[in-house]
Amino acid sequence: MKALKDSKGFTLIELLVVVAIIGILAAIAIPQFAIYRQKGFDARAESDLRNAATAEEALVAGGSAYASCTNTACNTSLLGFNLSSGVNINMTSGTSSFSGTSSHTSGSGKTWTYLSTAGGIQ
Repeated sequence: MKALKDSKGFTLIELLVVVAIIGILAAIAIPQFAIYRQKGFDARAESDLRNAATAEEALVAGGSAYASCTNTACNTSLLGFNLSSGVNINMTSGTSSFSGTSSHTSGSGKTWTYLSTAGGIQ
């Protein structure tokens, strides 16, 4: 009997309680993580659209006209612009203005719109 009293370790009940607590915390954290991840992808799409708009303005400041491009074609049409992976972008030019839209394939489905005549992202 003395050997049982001196033994050290955790009981089965203690281990089950710890596993249950970890399971509850994981059930709360995982859905929140997915939402934060989608917001990050949406922010990447918005950032790419702002960067493309800046590159469009740089073209005009350098004496060129606004450029129209879609997705990876914007990497060559807009100097200094690099499209992030997963982002879909479409820039449309006019004679004195341009507009653009962007979204991320893994985002929440939100589409960002930039109108140069309105002064930015709408």
